[in-house]
Amino acid sequence: MQTHALAALTALTLLAGAGPAAAQNAASWEIGPIIRGKNYSQGMPLRPQPTRSGWSFNFPVGSREAGHVHYVTFRPGPVAPTSRIVVRYRVDARAGTRFVPQERPELRGTVSLYFQRRGDNWSAKGRYEYFRWYAPDTTVREIAPGEYEISVRLDDPDWISVQGRTAGSNPTALQAALADIDRIGLVFGSTAARGHGVYATAPARFTLLSFRIL
Repeated sequence: MQTHALAALTALTLLAGAGPAAAQNAASWEIGPIIRGKNYSQGMPLRPQPTRSGWSFNFPVGSREAGHVHYVTFRPGPVAPTSRIVVRYRVDARAGTRFVPQERPELRGTVSLYFQRRGDNWSAKGRYEYFRWYAPDTTVREIAPGEYEISVRLDDPDWISVQGRTAGSNPTALQAALADIDRIGLVFGSTAARGHGVYATAPARFTLLSFRIL
């Protein structure tokens, strides 16, 4: 895999409610999700590796049996519901490397934003349908070599609940989740299953350059 020296970019911007040490520490981020003691990001470390500007991880390589990365998340503390998330990241990989959704390998691997309300039981049933929210379809990015940015407002009516309903159809549920956020971060999967995991067909690295809540 071709490597690039990291530029001296602005340090990982403070997330609302977090102190300077926590916000710049890769150990504050978790590769998961961990549900009832099981980590669904198989073949991955629990934490990303620190870099000069944020953190990075290597994708599992070869097949779904080698592992797959699902969620990389952080506990931000309270956030304003009118905030905007702006994320910058880079993917390093050889030309021709494919990023494969482990559950839907016929599709292209994607990365997108999500947040989760405190107390989610991961059932997606009843009120828990509105505890996980995934960023609008227009902000989903196919994973490919290069440097990218994702920007989205937290009060955008096109956020999608775990069962596919938009925030515009239930704005009260979105506001309740924003008022009691537990985790926020990135999910890896496909357009059909946002956080269901991705692996690469050759060595590849994902580097977070900045994650800002404005």
